[in-house]
Parts: sequence; C-alpha cells; structure tokens
Amino acid sequence: MFIMNKFITSISLALITTLGFSQSDQEQVDKIYKTSLTNGQSYEWLDYLSNQIGGRLSGSLNAERAVQWGKEELEKLGLDKVWLQPVMVPKWVRGVTEYAYIETTPGNSTVVNICALGGSMATPYGGLKANVIEVNGIDELKEQGEANVKGKIVFFNRPMDEQLINTFQSYGGCVDQRYAGAMEAAKLGAVGVIVRSMNLRMDDYPHTGSMTYGDLPLSKRIPAAAISTNHAELLSHMLRLDNSIKFYFNQTCKQFKDVQSYNVIGEIKGSEFPNEYIVIGGHLDSWDLGDGAHDDGAGIVQSMDVLRLLKASGIKPKRSIRAVLFMNEENGLRGATKYSEEAKRKGENHVFALESDSGGFTPRGFSFDCSDANFNQVLQWKPLFEPYLIHYFEKGGSGADVGPLKNGNNVVAGLRPDSQRYFDYHHAANDTFDAVNKRELELGAATMTALVYLYDKYGVNPIKNEPKLKD
Repeated sequence: MFIMNKFITSISLALITTLGFSQSDQEQVDKIYKTSLTNGQSYEWLDYLSNQIGGRLSGSLNAERAVQWGKEELEKLGLDKVWLQPVMVPKWVRGVTEYAYIETTPGNSTVVNICALGGSMATPYGGLKANVIEVNGIDELKEQGEANVKGKIVFFNRPMDEQLINTFQSYGGCVDQRYAGAMEAAKLGAVGVIVRSMNLRMDDYPHTGSMTYGDLPLSKRIPAAAISTNHAELLSHMLRLDNSIKFYFNQTCKQFKDVQSYNVIGEIKGSEFPNEYIVIGGHLDSWDLGDGAHDDGAGIVQSMDVLRLLKASGIKPKRSIRAVLFMNEENGLRGATKYSEEAKRKGENHVFALESDSGGFTPRGFSFDCSDANFNQVLQWKPLFEPYLIHYFEKGGSGADVGPLKNGNNVVAGLRPDSQRYFDYHHAANDTFDAVNKRELELGAATMTALVYLYDKYGVNPIKNEPKLKD
C-alpha cells in the first residue's frame, strides 16, 4: 500500500510538472465561476456606483463620494486591512453644456453635437466662430503650414480604422489628434480645434477624453472639443461643397488648482508569504458625460469582487492580495503613480498585478507584460480557462494603472474582454449602467479571480541573473 501511494503521488507530481496545475485547481476554478455566476456581487455594486453616484470626474464631489463608498464596501467584506492613500489630483470642470453649429450663410445654421475635451480651456465669452480647415491627422496639419491654418478652426477627421479586429489598436492609431491636436494647431496659429470622436460606430454622441497643451503658455492655448461621428461626416461633406462655411462653438470649462483625493485599498494578508503582493484594480474616476459604467466602474467592481470571491470560495491566500481602486487615471494617472511610488518607498515586492479597464463585456483572456519564462508558465494554465471560452493569452500591454509596478521579475497583466462594442461607449454620455450585461460582468470577475488564485498558489518565475564571466 505504501508503494502504491508513493506511486500515485509521483504520478500526481509529474502531472503538475507537465501541465502546470492539478485536478484540485480545476475544481477550484470551477467553484470560482459558479460562485460568481450564482452569487456575484459585482453587478449590484455597479448599480449603486453608476446610478446612485454617477460620473466621477477627478476632483469632483462624486469622486469624493465614490471614495467613501468604496472604502465602506470593502470594509463590509471583513478584510484584514482597508485604507485610503492620499493623492493630489487635477480638478477640471466642464461648465454648462457645450453648443455648436455649422453656418453656411449668416442666419443659416445646423446645430451639431460636441463636448469639450478634458483639460481644454473655454472659448472666448460668447463663443468662437471661424472658417474651418479639415485635416486627416497631425502630420497633415503640419504639411498645411501656418499660412493655411492661422485664424481657423482645425477639424481633425481621421477615423478609427474599421479593418482592425483589435479595436484598441485602431484607437491608438488616431488618438494622438485628440491628445495633442490642439497643441500642434496652436503652434500654427489656429484659434480652435474640433476632433472627430474616437468611435467606430456612426452615432450622435460626442466622446471626450484627455488632451494636452504641453508647455504652451496660457496666452497661446486654444479651445478643443470632440464632435460626434455623424456630425463629423456632415461637417466634412459640407466642407467639400463649400470650404468657406464657418463653425461656431461655445464652452465654459475651467481648470482649477489640484485638490486632495485618494486611492482606496483593501487587503487580505498572505498566510505564508505576506510580503509578496498581488494587486488587482481599476480606476475609480471616470469622465462626467455618462456614469462611467464600462469605463471603469466595471473594473472597479470586478476587482472588489475578486477579494469577495476568494473568501466565498474558501481560499486562504498564501500571498497578500490587494484590490486598489485607483484615482485619476483619465486625466493624469496620479493615483497609479502615487501607489507605485509608495510601494517602492516601502520596498514592497509586487509579484503580480492585474488590471480591468477595457469594459464589462464578455472576457476573452489576458495580455501579459512579462518575461518569456513567466509567459510560458501562464500558458500552462490556459486549459483551465478554455471550458469558459477564455482563449486569448498573449504577450502585450497590461494597463495604465498597474504598468508603473512593472519590474524585471514580476508579471503585470490586463483583462481582455471582447472589445468590438467598447468604443461605442468610451468617454461618452451613453456609458451607463444599462449598457452592461450582468452575466458578462460576473464572468469577468470570475476570470480575474481564477488567475489571481493560480498566481497566489504557484507564484512567478523570477529572472535569475546570469553569472558574470571572469576576465
């Protein structure tokens, strides 16, 4: 009998070595998914965050309310520690609803939908009206030169590339015109900027987002706004018929001094390796047009539910697990920077960090920013996720908030939901609770929890320094 038991143990160890997981891992992952789908908390949390608090622009009253809500809800979970980490954040206020129209002749105009870009200055009192020059991006703007741009409103009309399956790649291919377009146009004497919304769908929603003036002095800065995709097409067609038409817009946004805010952190202390940290998180702030349900209320409630699901599934982590509700991802990344600075100051060893900031849609997998050894390790766990149709395990980016934690030995990763509809809602007024599907959200929470469970159990593969050759 002793020989037989020893043989079975040897076979089990060989299976773990070959597959990178055991039968008990399959059972535990299955339990996590069943618990999330039958007894999830993420959707209920998102309902409150979206509908009772709403849009949570950094530095706003709603952001402050969200901080207190997050702390109170994490405390209800009976964690080992919950605290607020102070961070100074920018405070930008949109002001009254923006107004714009296209004027063909005096008295003949067509109203269009716009919204100020985050961080933009206001138009002059009473609004701004000028002729328009349309360009297909910053490079084309520079080719036009000051002679063609000075005194005009620059209309950046480069669309997201519809051919790309990875919609984040499409977004990355044209978002520079939103972020830096006003800065570059101002250098050539433009008086304002209108940017086509970062949206693959044709609709009437303008999509805001962050922008920069770089080191331009206040006197040189110009107002910038996004225009809906439908009205971007309209403006472009009207310019082809008559390039002498004018565009009018009025916005009253204002930048104030930085204000105090907080990251919200909850922790389960590790039973064996308490000084090794695993972080899951999303950003608590959002833009102000909708209620930030997909961006990033979904990531917030999924991260909170990871801690709850670990406890509900009877898992006692070996390593310390933290959920971090980061503040100010949208227009400054101050929360992520602060958390990383404090972690380094304290000498904390963050072995794994996972972010959810791509919406609450059906999870497809993860992208990993790590060494080849660590990526090969996680590939061994892929069969555990395939029964749940989680197939996407790729090397790539992680997330803006966990990115600063990257070092040579750890793993930073991002949850990757199906992205085809994400930019229909991103930074727009339709990013509301009703756009989130309960089951999809709960599947995402379970997927994150399963990966955290595996990293907690098996750890990471640290990169060993090669011995130096003697001269």
